[in-house]
Amino acid sequence: MIPLANGDAGSQPPLEWKFSQVFGERAAGEEVQEVDIISAIEFDKSGEHLATGDRGGRVVLFERTDGKDHTVRKDLEKMDYPAPRHPEFRYKTEFQSHEPEFDYLKSLEIEEKINKVRWCQTANGALFLLSTNDKTVKYWKVQEKKVKKISDMNVGPSASNRNGGLSGHIGASDFTFPPGGFPSLHLPVVVSQETNLVPRCRRIYAHAHDYHINSISNNSDGETFISADDLRINLWNLEISNQSFNIVDVKPVNMEDLTEVITSAEFHPTHCNMLAYSSSKGTIRLIDMRQSALCDKHAKLFEEQEIPGSRSFFTEIIASISDIKFGKDGRYILSRDYMTLKLWDLNMENAPVVTFPVHEYLRPKLCDLYENDSIFDKFECCLSGDSLRVATGSYSNLFRVFGCSSGSEEATTLEASKNPTRRQAQMPSRPLRSLTSLARSRRRGAENQNADANGGAFDISTKLLHLAWHPTANALACAAANSLYMYYAEDGARSETTQNLQ
Repeated sequence: MIPLANGDAGSQPPLEWKFSQVFGERAAGEEVQEVDIISAIEFDKSGEHLATGDRGGRVVLFERTDGKDHTVRKDLEKMDYPAPRHPEFRYKTEFQSHEPEFDYLKSLEIEEKINKVRWCQTANGALFLLSTNDKTVKYWKVQEKKVKKISDMNVGPSASNRNGGLSGHIGASDFTFPPGGFPSLHLPVVVSQETNLVPRCRRIYAHAHDYHINSISNNSDGETFISADDLRINLWNLEISNQSFNIVDVKPVNMEDLTEVITSAEFHPTHCNMLAYSSSKGTIRLIDMRQSALCDKHAKLFEEQEIPGSRSFFTEIIASISDIKFGKDGRYILSRDYMTLKLWDLNMENAPVVTFPVHEYLRPKLCDLYENDSIFDKFECCLSGDSLRVATGSYSNLFRVFGCSSGSEEATTLEASKNPTRRQAQMPSRPLRSLTSLARSRRRGAENQNADANGGAFDISTKLLHLAWHPTANALACAAANSLYMYYAEDGARSETTQNLQ
């Protein structure tokens, strides 16, 4: 488990989550357009900007508006007072990143849906980010441009009134000065009237993937990134769009021998030579690019041993990992499969350090979920900046927050709405510390077949697939259909201090 700084698990009380903002909230009964559904969310490293992508190929940027008085905040923190604000954002700009295409060679339609958005390093006040659909990655630069206009050239009012001004003569083909000339002649002056944000596509990385791109990830060197599809991972240089290097290839000589596919990939946050990728078999491979040009051999394999007698028709399907995330310090990897969240220590390959049950109540319903394809839904996961908590989404627009520090039993169920605690579980699921406790939990889950995490009916038509944790604050951004909900949290001690001050 993750040790706390003071070694006391009791010093980390559960967070109290509160609603902050919502963008794109739909009215009751309003029909959601397919193109408006959010398909990707990402904070930048500073936490000052947030990007979302949708199924219509658009990328929307938000910027943080609170905390501009950084000096005051630091002084308050030194005096052990709580910061007076929580992260708040406002709409910044949006642009059309991808358009629908058609591959005539393969007679295949390529959707404009944004699969992933990743922030790159900023430079000279400009924002840089990568976005991808199924086939093409694009590198965008968003910069403020001042709109410039030319002021009046002749400020002599009398001359302008009599002769139409100098500007009137410039448009004429037979430009001549009026008799006697101008009493006062001034050169034109360029003035800045307003500032606009201008997005510009700097690079297009195309024609390198035969299968759908499921991941892109920036390297810590600031120069390269990877793009991954079902069978290959390619390494790109940000400045070179016509060449990539295939570093992972799991495609067998005979496709009938194919047993697993790549589901997610991410660079290590600090070691530029290391990356991890997950598979449909529930394994995570850590590779070191210094070993060989083609990383067909992994440095470490993270795989949990199967519980004897637990195998069924759905075992491999629900074991498939839909998302992995490195912790900020790079020591831990968080993985999400259909049923659980698992936290892995890079120093321990044979089992996760902790397993969080998310969908245990769905185990009796796997047949129905398989028939309507819901069992293939890909839920994302995220870690807090201090790696002490993790979060993931679920059905009925719910999301779960778990504490993963030593001795923590924090497990909170929240709803993506203006009242997030409206449907909180009366008896939230506790993190599972061992394989035997996992088996016991599965037996208990079979006893209650129709209850979700809140003891009520679940709605598979509303699902919270995408969410992101602010890198420096306890704040979450969650996507529920076309709406972006923002939440912030305070621990019990800080919340009590705030109330006393008020």
